[in-house]
Amino acid sequence: MAHQHQQHQHQHNGRHGGGGHRLETVINMAPPPPPTEKAGGGRFGFTGGLEFTSLTYTVVKKQRGAGGEWEKKDVDLLHEITGYAPKGCVTAVMGPSGAGKSTFLDALAGRIASLDGRVALDGVEMSPSLIKRSSAYVMQDDRLFPMLTVYETLLFAADFRLGSSVSASDKKLRVDNLIEQLGLTSSRNTYIGDEGTRGVSGGERRRVSIGVDIIHGPALLFLDEPTSGLDSTSAHSVIEKVHDIACAGSTVVLTIHQPSSRILLLLDHLVILARGQLMYSGGPKEVASHLGRMGRRVPKGENSIEHLLDVIQEYEQSEFGVKALAEFCLTGLKPPKLTATYGAEGLSTVSSIAQTPLAGALDADAGFDHSLRSQHSRSPWLGGGAAQLTPSRRAKRQQQQNGRQPYTPEIVMGTPTPLSSACTVSEGDYLTPAHRANATGAPGVGINALGHRGKFANSYPVEVWVLMRRNFTNIWRTPELFLSRLMVLTVMGFLMATMFTKPKDNPQGITNRLSFFIFTVCVFFFSSNDAVPAFIQERFIFIRETSHNAYRASAYVVAGIITYLPFLLLQSATYAAIVWFALRLHGQFLYFLVMLYACLLSTNSFVVFISSVVPNFILGYAAVIAFTALFFLFCGYFLSSHSIPLAWKWMNWVSTMKYPYEGLLMNEFDGDRVFAAEKTFTLTGDDILRQLGISTEEGRKWRMVLYLLAWAVFYRVLFYLVLRFASKNKRK
Repeated sequence: MAHQHQQHQHQHNGRHGGGGHRLETVINMAPPPPPTEKAGGGRFGFTGGLEFTSLTYTVVKKQRGAGGEWEKKDVDLLHEITGYAPKGCVTAVMGPSGAGKSTFLDALAGRIASLDGRVALDGVEMSPSLIKRSSAYVMQDDRLFPMLTVYETLLFAADFRLGSSVSASDKKLRVDNLIEQLGLTSSRNTYIGDEGTRGVSGGERRRVSIGVDIIHGPALLFLDEPTSGLDSTSAHSVIEKVHDIACAGSTVVLTIHQPSSRILLLLDHLVILARGQLMYSGGPKEVASHLGRMGRRVPKGENSIEHLLDVIQEYEQSEFGVKALAEFCLTGLKPPKLTATYGAEGLSTVSSIAQTPLAGALDADAGFDHSLRSQHSRSPWLGGGAAQLTPSRRAKRQQQQNGRQPYTPEIVMGTPTPLSSACTVSEGDYLTPAHRANATGAPGVGINALGHRGKFANSYPVEVWVLMRRNFTNIWRTPELFLSRLMVLTVMGFLMATMFTKPKDNPQGITNRLSFFIFTVCVFFFSSNDAVPAFIQERFIFIRETSHNAYRASAYVVAGIITYLPFLLLQSATYAAIVWFALRLHGQFLYFLVMLYACLLSTNSFVVFISSVVPNFILGYAAVIAFTALFFLFCGYFLSSHSIPLAWKWMNWVSTMKYPYEGLLMNEFDGDRVFAAEKTFTLTGDDILRQLGISTEEGRKWRMVLYLLAWAVFYRVLFYLVLRFASKNKRK
């Protein structure tokens, strides 16, 4: 009978696996296993899909014990979930709030580090890194650059994901086809938009997010609440496009909370969870028969899925809990009847088996449903549910089943899920002309046929170049950040030029020069504070893109540095040109300009690093201001380097304000030039430096530039380490 069940499953998968061209020829990561026996002489055989076995995710939570003391307790957020998601179908993960839907999706997508269980694609076990390379994950929040158009967003995604082996014209053609298939033609040149800029609608924005992740034709597509925040029409449109993607050959798994009746027609396979346990796995039209086997027939006129969720809620609030339903789904052991159930006709009373006089006369096997076992808990590609368990879990399962009479289950053939909408996406819609012939003529060729077999689609220089182009596009569209800094430095330059014009060669003139230089250093450090929200806004975009190896974290860091180099140079040159000639400063103008430039580079690197470790821009501003104040205190202006207490000497070395302050003074007061001549004394530049505790060694001022640049590199390295190891969308 189990073999008969497999035949039925082949028929079900065959409805989605045949007819027309399929994307599966280019998205399979490995050649499919040998076809099994055709079901009933049908035309279709095994089509593959995603299978998962005994997925368990345990966390440690602190709970108050009986004595009021905090105790650590292991809690299973997922508990031995076994099932499958057929290829070419939309598998929906449903359940009440707190059921573990998002956790389960993260487990399938390889985003949980300490996961116990097995995940396989087309019978081949998948490691988290392999899942990462062969899948796409659409997050619940649409994280996109607001000032890029729909076309530009998808084109940059194509540059990242398709690799340099695909020509630019083929990438554009592929993007054009994708825009048409996603129904985005009318908004092709519309900005994505945000709260301050009018852009595409919510449904279109969600479809763009999906398009970004499917541009390379992934074998697996995961979507977390794709209909969240959308109206009924937009939600249906999104799921309809997702269904078309599944029809093209991808394995699609999504979480959804309250689907409408129209959306339910587009769902091919269901996985219903409660409290991290499997309640049901199968087709939507088989839910009614599942409830019937349970003894909870669906009232006339009520939706069977909603009724199942109501039954789950009833058991969750009862003394039995949802464990009884999970046991029924796994073994066929019928759950005990509740004393009160709520259906469409209102509250009705039902006697519990434990309270009836016939309970003691029932056969030991009467509580089992022989038609259920393994139908919803076993994949057609698994040898058996228990065979896939670890020894410890097999012993635990055996202990739970002690005392039960063994039996041979009879598989009742259910109604296969029909293809609920026409397949409108064909393989040719996504393949460029250069690869269409190769894909259609070479079954089993994986996504790597698009030209990249490594971990990343592009070489390092190509990644940097694409990121730079996107950065320049965003800066050009949002010049406020750059122009605001330029305006601040320009205005402050004019203020300094008018306040400290032509300082005299006397003690007051020396004081004015010292005040000018320390204020200049402070202005350059504080002018970069507005860059705090820059990376915080891009962080989630970076996590989404790098979670599937769109580019390297180091390429992102290098591209950011190169992008801002010309803008920082322009800001430094503007301020230097205004104040140098107005104040008739001494020394080398080139050194003055280079030191200001290095000052902006170091403070920009510091601010970017801080923004990568704080959760929001409010804490980011607070941290940057606090550290800048400390740097100001220990830079040597209030207390010379020799006067700072030994215990705080290290803060003088750490203060990045120390190096531009001392370097600019060395450049100004270098040599034997007289800056103050009175009757009783004469002060030369070297005398002033010695009184301030600053070295007069020849060439030391250029070392100050190197020290400052070294701090800039150090902060960028820290920034890279945070991106590389601490900015992963993965649970521990």
